[in-house]
Amino acid sequence: MTHTDDQSRDFWDRLDDINSGMLGLAQDPRLVPMSHYAEPETGTLWFITAKGTDLAQAVASGPAPALHVVTEESAGLFARIEGTLSLSDDRAKLDELWNAVAASWFEDGKQDPDIQLMRLDLAAAEVWLTGGNLRFLYEIAKSKITGSQPDMGRHFALSF
Repeated sequence: MTHTDDQSRDFWDRLDDINSGMLGLAQDPRLVPMSHYAEPETGTLWFITAKGTDLAQAVASGPAPALHVVTEESAGLFARIEGTLSLSDDRAKLDELWNAVAASWFEDGKQDPDIQLMRLDLAAAEVWLTGGNLRFLYEIAKSKITGSQPDMGRHFALSF
């Protein structure tokens, strides 16, 4: 496995431990909180939303460049993820992703006519991986004792 493969695996492993981020279109500074479902094999993030949301309506006429920002200190992942957001009517994928959280938003469950599945096909990501809260505190304390710079983790870019 190359170093890039290690970085990619670390990114997907940590992303899998996080269930939400901020999603929006690349040309629009407004991001909204969304739960994502990661599919590393295809380089895709999936989202379950309602047809009437601004994002779903914005991509109803076709795919659009988008970004998903994830910050989760306990998982040690901070990432700016870029890709193409589009609508999907894949019922098998919806069945696969459906869970109690999604069900709480839709009165008629999976059969609710307002459900809209969206997919973000990843193009690139800028990633910061840290050791989490305890590692951060340790590195700060160590730097105060030794006078050295704290090791705050790794920073890299990925292409998909």
